[in-house]
Amino acid sequence: MTIFRFFKGVCEVFSKNKNLIFSIQSHSKPIRKYFSNRNPNNPHTMAYGKNKGLAKGGKKGQKKKQLDPFMRKNWYDIKAPSYFNGKRGGKVAKTPVTKTTGQRIETDGLKGRIGEFNLADLKDEGDGIRDESNHKKIKLEVQEIQGKSCLTDFHGMSITRDRMCYLIKKRHTLVDVVADVKTTDGYTVRMFCMAFTKKNDGQVKCYSYCQSAQLKRMRKRMVQVMQAEAAKGQLSDLVKGLVVEKFENAMKAAVQRIFPLDPLCIHKVKVVKKPKMDIVKLMEIHEKGNSDEGAVVDDTNQDPEAKNLMTAA
Repeated sequence: MTIFRFFKGVCEVFSKNKNLIFSIQSHSKPIRKYFSNRNPNNPHTMAYGKNKGLAKGGKKGQKKKQLDPFMRKNWYDIKAPSYFNGKRGGKVAKTPVTKTTGQRIETDGLKGRIGEFNLADLKDEGDGIRDESNHKKIKLEVQEIQGKSCLTDFHGMSITRDRMCYLIKKRHTLVDVVADVKTTDGYTVRMFCMAFTKKNDGQVKCYSYCQSAQLKRMRKRMVQVMQAEAAKGQLSDLVKGLVVEKFENAMKAAVQRIFPLDPLCIHKVKVVKKPKMDIVKLMEIHEKGNSDEGAVVDDTNQDPEAKNLMTAA
């Protein structure tokens, strides 16, 4: 049934003394009974009058003045490990954190943060000349807080996208290798290597493909080289080898008799498993590597100690 079955007539709305009075003509007993029981003075049954909140000058509707979020921040220095040989005491960046409020301590918000830095910025030498390693990106994880400095350790490495696109070649065989290596201090690191077959000198044909048997032998040999080189030292030694491309040169020499590879690049490294944090080792890798400790003096050719030849009278 439509609404026209319930109502007959016209609904007239009048306003007197700021109250609404409805006069409804209807032949429907339930509807007439419902409207007849409503009391205009009862606020629970009908909303009438002005909004009291608007009569106070509009304070309730105004927005609160927001404080700049960085007014509640403290800034900390991020220190890179000393084996990167960086300047400024190893300080590479700054990071903000919310000040201590209640039970939330600001140092807890810093531990575990991961920052990504360009290797050329970390290896800023004193002579002002940077090497050609600006395509490598190093990830450092905050391990401990010392004053206003965040002590970090190696977390991963990758290369830039333009470098990856530069390495890609057509008409060559792609050799893609993934290996999990272990260091002597208990770290498990996953290394991703990418290489392409090399075109021989004086080669006429445009294709430089290798056989599938050669591909399997090269993969197996490359995994063995990465695991053997990583097992020789700690995580810091592994990072130093990645910086100077020690692993790449060893793999090129190992597969030279099977099929020459060029270019060969470790494009990604990530720490899969790490031991419990040792604060003593962390402090060791953050000690100043180029401190002036002095030189040992060889006194074998020195004259014997002077003696007082004068005797008391």
